Amino acid sequence: MNNRNLTMLVDFYELTMANGFLENGRGDEIAYFDMFFRKVPDNAGYAVMAGIAQVIEYIESLSFSEEDIEYLRSKGIFSERFLEYLKGFEFICDVWAVPEGTPIFPNEPILTVRGPAIQAQFIETMILLTVNHQSLIATKANRIVTAAQGRPVMEFGSRRAQGYDGAIYGARAAYIGGCTGTACTISDREFGVKALGTMAHSWVQLFPTELEAFRAYAKVYPDSCTFLVDTYSTLKSGVPNAITVFKELEAEGHKGVGIRIDSGDIAYLSKRARKMLDEAGLDYINIVASNSLDEYIIRDLIVQGAKIDSFGVGERLVTSKSEPVFGGVYKLVAVEENGEIVPKIKISENAVKITNPSYKDLWRLFDNKSGKAVADVITLADEVIDDTKPYTIFDPVQIYKRTTLTDFTAKKLRVQIFDKGKCVYESPAIEEIREYCKQQLELIWDEVKRFENPHLYYVDLSQNLWDLKQKMLSELYK
Repeated sequence: MNNRNLTMLVDFYELTMANGFLENGRGDEIAYFDMFFRKVPDNAGYAVMAGIAQVIEYIESLSFSEEDIEYLRSKGIFSERFLEYLKGFEFICDVWAVPEGTPIFPNEPILTVRGPAIQAQFIETMILLTVNHQSLIATKANRIVTAAQGRPVMEFGSRRAQGYDGAIYGARAAYIGGCTGTACTISDREFGVKALGTMAHSWVQLFPTELEAFRAYAKVYPDSCTFLVDTYSTLKSGVPNAITVFKELEAEGHKGVGIRIDSGDIAYLSKRARKMLDEAGLDYINIVASNSLDEYIIRDLIVQGAKIDSFGVGERLVTSKSEPVFGGVYKLVAVEENGEIVPKIKISENAVKITNPSYKDLWRLFDNKSGKAVADVITLADEVIDDTKPYTIFDPVQIYKRTTLTDFTAKKLRVQIFDKGKCVYESPAIEEIREYCKQQLELIWDEVKRFENPHLYYVDLSQNLWDLKQKMLSELYK
């Protein structure tokens, strides 16, 4: 999807500030911006990073057309010097980010931009738009996949998505989060997210009878047909007619795939349908459930003994209906003066909005005995966590509580994406990202992944960063 120039998809103040930086002689001043989020949607214990490949596409295509320049000139507030700068715009920033598919937690610098303030500020909107959206959907998808307990989940939400980009990139993010495929065909073409689908009720209605509709479909797709059985009556006609056609296919040397139930009491209907299929010798036929599902409904269906082999999940996944905002923010954390990093901090009467200052890095600590992640630590960029020595982490809520790790491995989470404007990172294939996400989530304790009251995962500040933050706060509040 890299055939569109989205350079002008910015908040207008990015342009007015850029013009202001230039006119004040500060356009070349080196600034550091962090992207982070303060809360996981749905009060969950973790989120999933996604959207970096599209951030790269956006940055690599940054350029201002003549039409863009003329539009800005027509506003009457931008200097000709600024417009000339935009004509020859060349991105020269450094960017670091957490790879897609990685579990992430509140207040962590999941992406950092270093470069001229005029550029680092300008890309704020698209970075937030891209990472916020895909991380939101990848996170929701993973919760739904977790609820399904190994049963495949298909993303079926295109027609209810928030616009066509919501459908296209939502399907990509859902696949990263663990879905097996999507109904969105263009996402298969563009990203390799397998396109899946059965039939609509209209197919059944267009034929004189339901039985004729199933036979017509089976004639075209004898080895891959899944019948939608609830157009009229799931148990009185839908399942019996499906059985008739499946048996006819068997007689011709073919095997159908499944039935789909899209309405009614799915737990009850699936159990009755399973019994009817098994009694007909069709134990290989799968039952697919759809119809406004989410992680809680899926969990309840399984608890109730529903005989469902896979799920199709639409609007509540692709819109993250229960909480449709991933609140990532983009904040200035440092500038450079005479080659020295000068930390910056934003304070607020709301303590959660006080930022962590300076240029930083992010580490994940793994217990060597269990292999599980036990904490993340945000450090100053020049710090190294020595995992050959004991390391003390503090409880994120009750900071007087501490745990000292002795047998652990420390790993940096972020990788460099751009070096002086040149992309130095090759985005993995979508299958690799999906598998990586699965592997990384297996390293997170199940208690953190609970739907209700998840265990609070430790995200600690190094002692040096903590001391710097407290020093800056004490000076500001003198």
